[in-house]
Amino acid sequence: MTPDDIAGFFATRRDLDPEAYLELVFDFECSGDPRAAAAHLCSEQSTAQWSRVGIDEDFRPRFAAKVLELDATPRPRFSIPVDGVPETNVHACRAVIAHPHGNFGPRIPNLLSAVCGEGVFFAPGIPLIRLQDIRFPSSFLAAFEGPRFGVAGLRERLRAYDRPIFFGVIKPNIGLPAEPFAELGYQGWRGGLDIAKDDEMLADAPWCPLAERAALLGAACRRAAEETGEPKIYLANITDEVDRLVALHDTAVAAGAGAVMVNTMPTGLSAVRMLRRHARVPLVAHFPFIAAFGRLAAYGVHSRVITRLQRLAGYDVVIMPGFGPRMMTPEAEVLDCVRACLEPMGPIKPCLPVPGGSDSAATLETVHRKIGSTDFGFVPGRGVFGHPGGPAAGARSLRQAWEAIAGGIPVAEHATHHAELAAALAAFGPRR
Repeated sequence: MTPDDIAGFFATRRDLDPEAYLELVFDFECSGDPRAAAAHLCSEQSTAQWSRVGIDEDFRPRFAAKVLELDATPRPRFSIPVDGVPETNVHACRAVIAHPHGNFGPRIPNLLSAVCGEGVFFAPGIPLIRLQDIRFPSSFLAAFEGPRFGVAGLRERLRAYDRPIFFGVIKPNIGLPAEPFAELGYQGWRGGLDIAKDDEMLADAPWCPLAERAALLGAACRRAAEETGEPKIYLANITDEVDRLVALHDTAVAAGAGAVMVNTMPTGLSAVRMLRRHARVPLVAHFPFIAAFGRLAAYGVHSRVITRLQRLAGYDVVIMPGFGPRMMTPEAEVLDCVRACLEPMGPIKPCLPVPGGSDSAATLETVHRKIGSTDFGFVPGRGVFGHPGGPAAGARSLRQAWEAIAGGIPVAEHATHHAELAAALAAFGPRR
């Protein structure tokens, strides 16, 4: 690119209509001139060739992505060894880019093709790049429905206010037929779970068909609600081929499921947006395959971007990798995703963040402290269903831990008067 070509991909915010652009934050490492690399990044994800040969025209003013900010720091080499790119004049860069959303419209597949596609990850001279954030103007958000229920709607359904929502992943997750699986869910609800859920790997399996499982769990859920006087929800996993989602939703809900779960990336965000228009119960996201995009700090897509897109597509609840060493997710990234669920997003309702992984009554206080509010879901698996006293005791230990936290009582002190909590702390703590 010539200096004039490069300059055509730079702008200031006052030059642009903010309602016409998404803002993208990229971190990248490049070889050569950082300004030229950033211009190539903009070109490749938008206009590419911006005029026809021999014709005096320039599509960049309307259609080009534009660099708004660029910070570049020299470094001796790439942070990850790469082949095919000379390791000379290496810079680590952060670029804020305005991308005209009229190029693709309010369509998630086309959005992703532009900002996470060939033009980004094959831009000349940029072997390492990570999309760190995405921000939407109100004009773009207006075309999306977002969550139907959101945090407030889910709380209203459960009559659960001023505390976390207590989920439990029924374990064993794979192999149980429907009847004993339903009994485990019933025990968890009796002990104090708000929501008992299928594991993300259990779908419409031959040993535990969704129709049979949903019928038994639905009946167990209703019985537990009557006995406890508290609303309960069975969360059914309907992850499957796209053309089966609507039918599986209808099967699960008719049998008694109060919410349905879809594994976002294996199924696709566009499929979820389609299901949102049909669904009459809360939609819950799970995170298989998302780590493959974001595990490396120097490459891929920050999970906050996926969280924003899940909220945009219409999820009411987003289960995400949580705190602690098992999930291998930096604490700051977990909190970024929590904020992406809850912070203002035009007309799009907040969705409930559920950071999870190896949780139990022993970790509830730490999770609550890190999040800093009660607007989260808490989702143990073995912490409830592997409790020494069984699922009912495991669920009671969560409620007992919350009683201590809400009352300003040390959890360990509260456990001296509550056997289920004491057993949970002995079996699962100390952690984090």
